[in-house]
Amino acid sequence: MVKGGHVKNVADVFSLDYEGRGVARADGKTVFIKGAMPSETVSYRVTKSKKQFDEAEVESVLKPSDERVKPKCRYFDTCGGCVLQYIESNAQVALKQRILEEQLARIGKVFPEQILPPIYATPWHYRDRARLSVAIDASGEVKLGFQAKRSHDVVDIESCEVLPLHISAQIPSVKILLQKLVDSGAGIKFVEFHRSKKLTVLNLCFFKRPSEKTERQLREWFDASLKQQNKTWQLWLQCGKESAKAFYPSHHIDLSYDLSEYNLTMPYRPGDFTQINADLNALMIHRAIQLLNIRSGERIADLFCGLGNFSLPMAKCGATVVGIEGADYLVNRAQQNAIANGCADQLEFQVADLFETDEATVASWGQFDKMLLDPPRSGAYAVVKSLHSPYLPKRIVYVSCNPATFARDAAVLIEKGYVFKSAGVMNMFPQTAHVESIGVFER
Repeated sequence: MVKGGHVKNVADVFSLDYEGRGVARADGKTVFIKGAMPSETVSYRVTKSKKQFDEAEVESVLKPSDERVKPKCRYFDTCGGCVLQYIESNAQVALKQRILEEQLARIGKVFPEQILPPIYATPWHYRDRARLSVAIDASGEVKLGFQAKRSHDVVDIESCEVLPLHISAQIPSVKILLQKLVDSGAGIKFVEFHRSKKLTVLNLCFFKRPSEKTERQLREWFDASLKQQNKTWQLWLQCGKESAKAFYPSHHIDLSYDLSEYNLTMPYRPGDFTQINADLNALMIHRAIQLLNIRSGERIADLFCGLGNFSLPMAKCGATVVGIEGADYLVNRAQQNAIANGCADQLEFQVADLFETDEATVASWGQFDKMLLDPPRSGAYAVVKSLHSPYLPKRIVYVSCNPATFARDAAVLIEKGYVFKSAGVMNMFPQTAHVESIGVFER
């Protein structure tokens, strides 16, 4: 197509890749197009050309999909946070299921016997924690927000559609506070929000320890802006890489989330790893427990156990659980949570670098009836590669936040004699391209 001497690139989009880009073919090459979706015809601009593929951005949508919607967020065109807002929420889930299936087939050359129904909850205002970047522009004005789509610049925001409403409403007030602090000489690295059932925490991370003047400004701002809110707030402070500490008011309330199905309350602190979507987390745990099919007295491993998110529910179902995690502070939190919830007798926690697992490590654990894996994005390759007879659990449930490493590890388990029984997606991160999934392997 020619217009004003410019040849337009036009393509029919047939798929979505794991980064949420439309996939098309043009001139014998694969083209990954930001802002396009399957069943659309688009014109696009190439941003990066490589031998095997091109990267591109949509210029115009010539034939839109029926599932294309107007993005809800006014910062969609600039903010890099929620790249799938232009796709209807239920369609996002279906596309993530397809991404999972394509990654399993392409990378692992594997496919489950059954596709599980997807798990999803509310598509907006779901984030229980978020970190916002802080930047100062050339005129000294504070910018508060997320990174831009095409650079490391901070997109200055006044609201956010995935943050809880009461947190989003406070962003302008927090920006006013930050401007006062910066004008008086304080340096701030980032801002964090944490929402739990009984408490919302605003954590400010400073480059150096705040002065008495800064601390006074913080208390005055809190009393004027947050004290009379219908939510209970607390201000925490952090200096550099130090742990965050409660600052004001002085009375301390724990952040926590409830797993009411198992009669559990899970305290945590800013800096601990927790899932960002409490409603979906509860649904995910329910599914994992169902798929494990726990029998009283079974010995089960929970690898990459964190603060006991899966370990404690498994113990409440009658299992003896060994939780293993690389971060000692999370293991301490898991032990404290087990004691507080009255199930410590059924739980043992260990600190170990699971990325260094070998066959001797697996043998040192002894025999497990079943195993749950919940690794970070890099997957659990060292663990699955090191599993060997007679230490092969009869059932493994794998919770993944990266379909590529999940596909790789699934292929290893199948090589070891496991049957890939089922897999499905869990939409932990609506509006984003992140694909959370779960799979079951039986010996």
